[in-house]
Amino acid sequence: MTNQTQGESFNPTRDDFAAMLNESFETEVPVEGSVVKGTVIAVENDFAVIDIGLKTEGRVELKEFGRGGQGSQPKVGDVVEVYLDRIENARGEAVLSRDKARREEAWDRLEKAAEKNDRVEGHIFGRVKGGFTVDLGGAVAFLPGSQVDVRPVRDVTPLLNVPQPFQILKMDRRRGNIVVSRRAVLEEARAEQRQELVENLREGDVVEGVVKNITDYGAFVDLGGVDGLLHVTDMAWRRVNHPSEIVQIGQQLKVQIIKVNPETQRISLGIKQLQADPWDGVEAKYPVGVKFTGRVTNITDYGAFVELEPGVEGLVHVSEMSWTKKNVHPGKIVSTSQEVEVMVLEVDPDKRRISLGLKQCMDNPWSTFSEQYPVGTEIEGEVKNMTEFGLFIGLPGDVDGMVHLSDLDWSRPGDVVIKEYKKGDIVKAKVLDVDTDKERISLGIKQLEGDPFETASAGLRKGDTVTCTVKAVQDNGLVVAVGSEGAEAFIRRADLSRDRSEQRPERFAVGDKVDARVTNVDRSGRSIGLSIKALEIAEEKEAVAQYGSSDSGASLGDILGAALSKAQKDKGDEE
Repeated sequence: MTNQTQGESFNPTRDDFAAMLNESFETEVPVEGSVVKGTVIAVENDFAVIDIGLKTEGRVELKEFGRGGQGSQPKVGDVVEVYLDRIENARGEAVLSRDKARREEAWDRLEKAAEKNDRVEGHIFGRVKGGFTVDLGGAVAFLPGSQVDVRPVRDVTPLLNVPQPFQILKMDRRRGNIVVSRRAVLEEARAEQRQELVENLREGDVVEGVVKNITDYGAFVDLGGVDGLLHVTDMAWRRVNHPSEIVQIGQQLKVQIIKVNPETQRISLGIKQLQADPWDGVEAKYPVGVKFTGRVTNITDYGAFVELEPGVEGLVHVSEMSWTKKNVHPGKIVSTSQEVEVMVLEVDPDKRRISLGLKQCMDNPWSTFSEQYPVGTEIEGEVKNMTEFGLFIGLPGDVDGMVHLSDLDWSRPGDVVIKEYKKGDIVKAKVLDVDTDKERISLGIKQLEGDPFETASAGLRKGDTVTCTVKAVQDNGLVVAVGSEGAEAFIRRADLSRDRSEQRPERFAVGDKVDARVTNVDRSGRSIGLSIKALEIAEEKEAVAQYGSSDSGASLGDILGAALSKAQKDKGDEE
C-alpha cells in the first residue's frame, strides 16, 4: 500500500481488503448465552460499564463483583469475564451478568472436579426445606440435612459462611441441580483417622473417652475420632439392667481396650476390668452349707438370682425355693429387691456360678412331721386327690401322705375300695413310713384294724387240722375261710381228696364245713396252704398205726371203719 498525503482520499487496494478480512476473523464475536471477555471503560454510580467489542457495551452492578469472595471492585482498564445474556438491537446495548459468568465458570470447574471425584470448596449460606444451600464459588448446590454430619446436628450456626470442603454427589447442568455432601468428607477423614488410631491401640490399654450414645445393650464411647462399644456386661461386675445406670451422654470415662478387630475396626471396651474381680477367692468367701443374706435381682421361669455382694450373684433354682410348693412360678414365692436368706449349695468359680437354696433355710416339713408323728401314729386328714395307685391325704405341715391301693382294705381289692372315697373326705390313717430324702409319707387305712390273717394264723402250724367254711367254688379248687376271723385260704383241686374220682369241686357248696390239714403257713406272703387229701392220708396212717395193719389179718376197710367210728364218736363227745 502506498502512503497517502493528508487530505487525500484513501483508496484501499486488494491487499488492504485481505488484511482487514484477517483482522475481522481474529476479532472474537460476542455470542449470546456465553461467557465473554470485556474491558471496564467506566465506573458510574453503582455500575461498571464494560466494552465487550464491536462497539457493544453493557452495565454490571458493582455488587456482583464482590459476591462469593471474588475480590475488590473493578477499575477502569480491567479485563473481566461476563455473561452475555442478550443484545438489545433497539439500543445496541448488551445485557451482561458477572454472577452468571461466575456460575458458568463454576460449573465448568465443578464438572471437572466431579469427573475426578475431587472435593470442592464452598460455604453454607442458607436453609431450605430438607437441607441447606451451599455456594461453590458461583454455583449454588443443595446440601441434604442427612449429609451435614456423621451424626444429627442440632445447631448448624457454627457451620454457616465457613469455607469447608464438600463432595459432589450429583450434578445436572441442564436442570441446574447440584447435590453435595459434607458427611462424605468427614467420614473419609474419620476413616483415615480411625485406621491410624486403631493401628496404635493395643488390647489392655487404658484410654479416656467421651460417651456419645447410649443404647439398650451398651454405650458408644468416642476415643478421639474412633468409637468403641462399651457393652452393658462390661460396665460393672454386678448385674446392670440398663446402661444409663452407669454412664450418661457426655460423660468422660477411663476405659480399657478389651478387643480390637483390625479388619472390621471394631473396638470393645470395658470399665469393670479396671476394678478388682469380686469372684477372686469366691469359694473361701462363700463356703458350701453356710447361710447368707442377699437381695433378689432378677426372677425367671426357672428360678431367682440373688446378689450376695456387688458383682456376685447366685441362682436359686425353682426346685430349691420351697419344700412344699411345687410347679409354682418363682415370682409367687419371692419378689425383686426382696432381702432373703439363702444357703450355698455349690460354687463353680471357673463358670462363675453359685447355686443357692432358699428352702434349706427353713425347717424341712418331712423331718418335722417324722419327729411329731413317728411310724405307727394314727393321724387324720383330708382327701386331696385320688389316682390310679391310691389316695393323697393332706397332713399337718402342708405336706401330703399317700395311701396305696393295697393299704385300703385287708380283704377287698383296692381299686374297688377307692371308689368309696371322694375329694374332701376326712379320713383316719396310720403312719407307715416317712422318707425325708424322697419327701414321701406312706399311710395305711386298713392298718387301723387288726390283720385278720395274723389273728387266724396265730398258733397255726404245719400239720394242724382246721375246720373251714367254703366261700367260693371254682374250677381249680375251693376258696375257704379259716377260723373265726375268716382268713382266706385255697384248697387246690388235687387236694380235695386222695381219690381222683372225688377231686371234683362241684361236689361242695358254699357254706359247707370241711376239715383240712395245714400244709403251709406263709405269714410274709399272707397265705395258708390246706389239703383234704393230706388229712385223709394222715388219718389213714394214724388208723393203721392204732388198729393194726392188714398183715395182721384185719382188712383195710375194717381198720378204716373202726377209725371212722372212733373219730365220729370223739367228735360227738366234743360237740
